[in-house]
Amino acid sequence: MAIWKTIDWSLTCSHKEPLISPSSSSKIFISVVSLPNRRFVFVNSCTNPPVSYPSLEDSATNDLLTLQLDSQNQQNLFLDEENLNEFLCKLCKDPQTESLAFKYYEKAKDRPEYRPNQLIFKLLLRYLIKHKQWDSVSSLSKDFQDFQIFPDVITCSKLVSGCMKARKFKIAEHLLGIFESNQEIAVSAFNSAMKGYNNLHMYSCTILVYNRMKRARILLDLDSYYQTLEAFYRTGDTEKVLFLFKELQSQSFDTNKIYTQIYLVLCNSLGKSGRAFEALDFFNEMKGKGVVEDSLIYSSLISSFASIREVKIAEEIFKEAKEKRLVRDPALFLRLVLMYVEEGLVEKTLQVVETMKELNIRVSDCIFCAIINGYSRKRGLNDAISIYGELISQGHEPGQVTYASIINIYCRLGLYEKAEVIFAEMESKGFVKCVVAYSSMVSMYGKIGRVRDAMKMVAKMKERGCEPNVWIYNSLLDMHGKVQNLRQVEKIWKEMKRRKIMPDKVSYTTVIYAYSKARAFDESLKFYEEYRFNGGSIDRAMAGIMVGIFSKNNRIDELVKLLQDMKADGAGLDLRLYRSAMNALRDAGLEDQARRFEESFDSINTPNMEPITRPVQSIWIRKRSMKP
Repeated sequence: MAIWKTIDWSLTCSHKEPLISPSSSSKIFISVVSLPNRRFVFVNSCTNPPVSYPSLEDSATNDLLTLQLDSQNQQNLFLDEENLNEFLCKLCKDPQTESLAFKYYEKAKDRPEYRPNQLIFKLLLRYLIKHKQWDSVSSLSKDFQDFQIFPDVITCSKLVSGCMKARKFKIAEHLLGIFESNQEIAVSAFNSAMKGYNNLHMYSCTILVYNRMKRARILLDLDSYYQTLEAFYRTGDTEKVLFLFKELQSQSFDTNKIYTQIYLVLCNSLGKSGRAFEALDFFNEMKGKGVVEDSLIYSSLISSFASIREVKIAEEIFKEAKEKRLVRDPALFLRLVLMYVEEGLVEKTLQVVETMKELNIRVSDCIFCAIINGYSRKRGLNDAISIYGELISQGHEPGQVTYASIINIYCRLGLYEKAEVIFAEMESKGFVKCVVAYSSMVSMYGKIGRVRDAMKMVAKMKERGCEPNVWIYNSLLDMHGKVQNLRQVEKIWKEMKRRKIMPDKVSYTTVIYAYSKARAFDESLKFYEEYRFNGGSIDRAMAGIMVGIFSKNNRIDELVKLLQDMKADGAGLDLRLYRSAMNALRDAGLEDQARRFEESFDSINTPNMEPITRPVQSIWIRKRSMKP
């Protein structure tokens, strides 16, 4: 209860800036005054205040002052300094006045005798964080050290968490420096900082916070170890994970739920680095200690052994997890499917599907696609189509990726009508932005000469907001180049540049061949020079085209340089390319260059040329010997 006293208005006092100004019929004002040997909060009731201040509701004023003032007799009242904290708390708790609380706190702390308490800090921080007033938070945090009074542990933890969520890392680091001196608060605050950095995937910063804890000799708790282990695991430092885990084992912590998460991080780290057997040993140790088992740990172990193709052990762990009803991770089944595909056991992928059906787990699009692609690689395209039909008959729904794969298979088999039917089905289900499916369809139309349908398909995908990729543009360049529609080729090339689609080796090869076929050799050379200037390497397809162009244009020096570049790039010569080069040199009458060419590309230096070069060389030698 506030202590109220009456003084004579003639009493000498120093009048400071008003602290708060309630608005009511009696115009009550609260000011800070200084009297001899004492400082007070001064309440002045008058009818004509000299300055207008922010107003408070009457209900808050009556609740705070609990005294009806008589405006006619001009009473002057003052409040004892020890009740300022109570006064500020009331301001903080009232939504109508909380916005003024920090301002009045700033005024009150200027008084030498004033000392805030934990509750004031807690309420002020709650308001400042809620309204994201980070400059004020930084200012308030300095008072923790000045008054040597800290908020409670939970408030400090929430304060650091709030800074992390708002990306106010400098304020958070400053707070950690303030809290270092208090062991209990420091552990909680540092944990909040590390958790915040981990949530933001800033794992190197988490490790820096951990090192800071070690330098400050702050004892780590289980949560500290967990956050640090997670950071080292994400940065791929398995040895540091093991070291820290062994350090944790030397501590006398009670076993609780967080131990399960710690073992999960350990198993993930070892499994990712190919040390699945070590992870299994730690898992068995965990079970011996009575730590609660988790489905994610089983998933981690199975995935680890699947990645190193230990089929038998992976199946045993999977069986154990299934018996304990700890098989819940859909990603686990994808790992098993990929393992069986790599080992050539594609029939077992169907057993995985049956198990998922038993456990009421939906077969994802990725798993469906992995099975189809597995059969395509290991059993052939026709078997892949059969398995696709079988899975559809069992009620499994294909997604965008699976549709793209099966369309590609139909196109490769030449079943173009089937491909169109599947593509229409895919569209009807709303999958209208699959670039891979569009690419297969455009390529298919190009192969069968349906150029107009290919252009319509590209226009459709653009209309749907799906940007063509380099594969699609290559198909368009190829189909227009074959019919020597150079105008369309040029238009497509410019569109690629405009859309910032970088041409690849196939793009340049296709365009160079198109212009060469139309005998526009200057344009072909221009694109070749651009390709080489951009660092493009020469393969046999590119070399075959350019040998023809150089030969027809009698550019022998450039032909020789091309062959030298091919040798430098490690590209071998086939029979057709070899004969073209030899004929070009012979027709130009350059026997010395032809001899050097034979020596440079001798079968001894290029073993893959042995069945090709020797017959050609012998023919060339016989022709030379017949000359007069």
